[in-house]
Amino acid sequence: MRPGGAPGHACEVSQMASAQSERSDKATMGKGDAPAADAAEATTAAAPAEHGAEASAFDVAAVDSALFIREVQGHQRRYRKLLNLTHSSTKAAAAMLLAAVVALIVANTGAHEAFLEFWHMHVVIGVGPLVGEMSMAHVINDIFMALFFLLVGLEIKYEMTVGELTNIRQAALPIIAAVGGVLAPIVIYSLFNASNPETAHGWGVPTATDIAFALGIMALLGNRVPNGVRVFLSTLAVADDIIAILVIAIFYGQSPSFMWLAAAAVVFAVLLVLNRTHVYSLLPYLAIGVILWFCVFMSGVHSTIAGVLLAFTIPSGSRVNLRGFLKWSGERVQEARDTYEPDTPIIAQGEYMHTVSSLSQVARQVIPPSTRLEHKLYPWVYFGILPLFALTNADVAIAGADLGAMLASPVLHGVFFGLLIGKPIGIMLFSFLTVKLRIASLPENVNWMHMLGAAILGGVGFTMAIFVANLAFPEAIMVSEAKLGILAASGVAGVAGFLFLLGQARAADAKGVAYVAAYNDDLPLQTAAAEADRAAEALLADLTDAELARELEARLQEEPDVGEIVVQLPRDEAHDESVAAAAAEDRREALRQEARDATGMSGDER
Repeated sequence: MRPGGAPGHACEVSQMASAQSERSDKATMGKGDAPAADAAEATTAAAPAEHGAEASAFDVAAVDSALFIREVQGHQRRYRKLLNLTHSSTKAAAAMLLAAVVALIVANTGAHEAFLEFWHMHVVIGVGPLVGEMSMAHVINDIFMALFFLLVGLEIKYEMTVGELTNIRQAALPIIAAVGGVLAPIVIYSLFNASNPETAHGWGVPTATDIAFALGIMALLGNRVPNGVRVFLSTLAVADDIIAILVIAIFYGQSPSFMWLAAAAVVFAVLLVLNRTHVYSLLPYLAIGVILWFCVFMSGVHSTIAGVLLAFTIPSGSRVNLRGFLKWSGERVQEARDTYEPDTPIIAQGEYMHTVSSLSQVARQVIPPSTRLEHKLYPWVYFGILPLFALTNADVAIAGADLGAMLASPVLHGVFFGLLIGKPIGIMLFSFLTVKLRIASLPENVNWMHMLGAAILGGVGFTMAIFVANLAFPEAIMVSEAKLGILAASGVAGVAGFLFLLGQARAADAKGVAYVAAYNDDLPLQTAAAEADRAAEALLADLTDAELARELEARLQEEPDVGEIVVQLPRDEAHDESVAAAAAEDRREALRQEARDATGMSGDER
């Protein structure tokens, strides 16, 4: 959370404009408050659409009350709830799980054939002479999933620019652990399949962690586990995704067409030129990105790689001079205050509307294109594309199949044990070696039991594992066996990892402690971090302890990006009294036992 209760992930524009507004209020006391509110509304109008889900719950209520008329405040509350829902990693994981369960149920009923026919129905894709047909399942897997990889690429770029991957020493532990979490499953899969040339090629299936499911499960534990566990797992999953993308690009594409690869390289170069010439509009990147996707699709390399390449060309800086914007926005707020006429309908105040409109237009451009695109994509990807992917790819038909042969399959064994056993072993072994060799240390407040729980969650490999399975095996039966192994291992790993960390959380509850993290105001948070940020702010608000806020500020001075303190929670008095009474009774019983023992001794013994 931000120290002092500042919004955890509020738009930087809002913060700067409100600071200027406060200075203007002090300088022009007595001129009325309505213009400042209206001007502030202009600067924050863009924020809800892109950053609304990231502001803290109690700050948002105060802002809505100050900025919006009473008649629409109910609409604003519902809008905020919708944004919080669609930017929740826990809810996203639940949506994907529900879709997978529906697919499994349908696959084992009489509706399965009609279900398959629907998803294999062909649709016409293209414009003019470039027209082709694709099944709906291929549209999801080849086109929609390219958007998922675009979002993954944006998240990777974020981590490499301002996130956990910028400090190599800090990132060494999860990166090295991710390498171990890839190598160990390959070894285990190969133990079952190395002698079979038809299945040996599937070694890449159990190597990837599903970041949405893993972080969604961890979010259920809230402040009862240290922030370092979540950071470790999220960074590991990002590094895991980088490896998985390389594996897909190198090992699971068709024989490439060098002509189309050259065309893709030219298009990619054009995107780089746009970036280097400071083009900050998203439209050219997205339009040329479609051409890049087509070239990669035609080249034989899997088309979703185009999404990652596009992500790395989209600017992560702002086209606005932020120092100049501070002064300019303050002047516009003051100008709006001076031109506002409280007794005149707003529609008749042309000069006032022109001022706040210009302020709003520039304020929108402060937010980097990559950040805008990431926040726009998140709800569509995690609540639309990934559930659709699960619905079309988790349909493992067990009813009517030779279940004995399926359960005896080396593909199933390799995938299942690779994810469930290989992932935790690889992550823990490489983490242990990294710490013992003093390359890196454990995160603050994190012990090896926390690390083991996170390593078990690393075995949740749903989305990327299924994606690789579709590419690795030519025969449908092998794909089904791999999917069954993925679903079984992911389910067991998810439950086991949650229960393991829940045990650590209950140990923290027994001690009456919780973990509260503080983030730098200038650090834009990812969705999972924003959720933890809101939970931390709510906890601190409930405790109403100013000393804790000051301690968080002090920790943030020591740690430039994020700091964490251990908070002693208020104890239930009745519980404490019963514990104290039980302890006193134990002491009395011990004294009585000692007296009985002494009475039973002989005089010499005494």
